[in-house]
Amino acid sequence: MMSILPQTKVGDLLKEYPQLEEFLIGLNPKYKKLKNPVLRRTVAKIATLSQVARIGGYKTLDLVNKLRKEVGQPPLSSLEVQEKAEEKEPAWVKEAPRKTIDANRLLDEEKNPLSETAKALKEVEKGDIILIKSDFLPSPLIDTFKEQGHEVYVTQTQKEEFYTYIRKS
Repeated sequence: MMSILPQTKVGDLLKEYPQLEEFLIGLNPKYKKLKNPVLRRTVAKIATLSQVARIGGYKTLDLVNKLRKEVGQPPLSSLEVQEKAEEKEPAWVKEAPRKTIDANRLLDEEKNPLSETAKALKEVEKGDIILIKSDFLPSPLIDTFKEQGHEVYVTQTQKEEFYTYIRKS
């Protein structure tokens, strides 16, 4: 039996506990995207529960413990899970983006926002900004581009829309 932890990948979780797909969708309508075949084949393989928690507006510990309870695992303590601190808006966010990507439209077309953004980053110059608009927090995408050394900043609008700015390094 797999222990459910913040770093557990969504794909692994749903493979081990398929019943948790409907449970997650019941927790938050944003998790309905788990049914998207493109998302399942791509993002679910790299997205962690910590990232999924941010997408749904949960604290990591709360989401992980809800899932653990659902499968009969004891809860984790707050000492075992640390949340990331909020970032201040960098000055470069005020610059006009070189390209804007609609992640929702891409998913509707069964395209992968992560790969489409990677292509767009190859087409722009160092220091250029790409803006991704979505109705969900694209945590796996954010983490991937941060790991590649790009600067990333996310803000949420009043209309439950997320703007993810990526500055090419």
